[in-house]
Amino acid sequence: MFNLNPQTLKRLRRFREVKRGYYSFLFLVGVLIIVSVGELLVNSRAVMVSFEGNLYFPTYGSFHPGTDFGLDYDYEVNYRDLQKKFEAEGSENWVLMPVVPYDPYENLAQDGVFKPGPPSLENRHFLGTDTTSRDILARLFYGTRIALWFSIAFMLAVYAIGITIGCAMGYFGGAFDLVFQRFIEIWSNIPFLYMVIIVFSVIPGTLSIEARIGILLTVMVLFSWTSMTYYMRTETYKEKARDYIAAARVIGASDFRIVFRHVLPNVLATLVTFMPFTVVSAITAITALDFLGFGLPAPTPSLGELLKQGTANLRTAPWIVTSAFGTLVILLTVVTFVGEAVRESFDPKKFTIYR
Repeated sequence: MFNLNPQTLKRLRRFREVKRGYYSFLFLVGVLIIVSVGELLVNSRAVMVSFEGNLYFPTYGSFHPGTDFGLDYDYEVNYRDLQKKFEAEGSENWVLMPVVPYDPYENLAQDGVFKPGPPSLENRHFLGTDTTSRDILARLFYGTRIALWFSIAFMLAVYAIGITIGCAMGYFGGAFDLVFQRFIEIWSNIPFLYMVIIVFSVIPGTLSIEARIGILLTVMVLFSWTSMTYYMRTETYKEKARDYIAAARVIGASDFRIVFRHVLPNVLATLVTFMPFTVVSAITAITALDFLGFGLPAPTPSLGELLKQGTANLRTAPWIVTSAFGTLVILLTVVTFVGEAVRESFDPKKFTIYR
């Protein structure tokens, strides 16, 4: 299906031989798949409802008011209460709830008081609740999903900008290279954290959560692409001086063909090794910004926001910081293991003979 050259196949086999990194990669892919369909596992909406011979699928389906299931109100039904009602009646109607029947935004105050609650199997709060009585496992689950997909989008954007500009600088050189070097030096001296604070201080609170997350991603990318540009510029300079590039010019190949058919395939193998570590830096950065209060907008679930809650309630609710810190450590460790395996398998010294 894919025509991979022998060098790439050798590197992939080497990657599979590094068991720690290979199994970490499989684990990470499994986590991405699970969190992508997380509504089936962690959600206050039912997975399936059987009522009077009809089947309903509320998770990815339409809004269902209580009147759809014989109740006397027209707002969205509480599926946990509906499940208890059907069980108490002993009817043939039934409700299939997710493993964790709570969503990350739901406040579940007991006795009208918002306070952290310890883990409880009876109430299915497996990791307890936070300071506003929201389920910690639900917020960790969706916070991990946001962190992973945010970091992947960050990596792709940084690579797109860094590879484009760096390859152009290395290939064309001359005045173009000098101008962009001076621009990058100036741009790199702009303090990232101050810019985030300034930008989010002027963003109106009426913007949607999706728009604010997009703005945060844009700001982070704009101040993170410069280092990748230098790597790409250096590698392009090296490849441009090789004989096969001169041969391509002699036979009349265009600059576009030389860059995309000759330079990039021989450079990207080296840059692939930076991908997992770029993801790690993105997860660390978004967690730190959330901890400081300049990251994802409230009430978006995030690891940094839970860490902030946990450190503020370390003695009264230790389960908050334990859950958040443990999730962050596992996530960063797994991605780092993948990065080490990729670096080792794509190391050119393992497949090069120096004469």
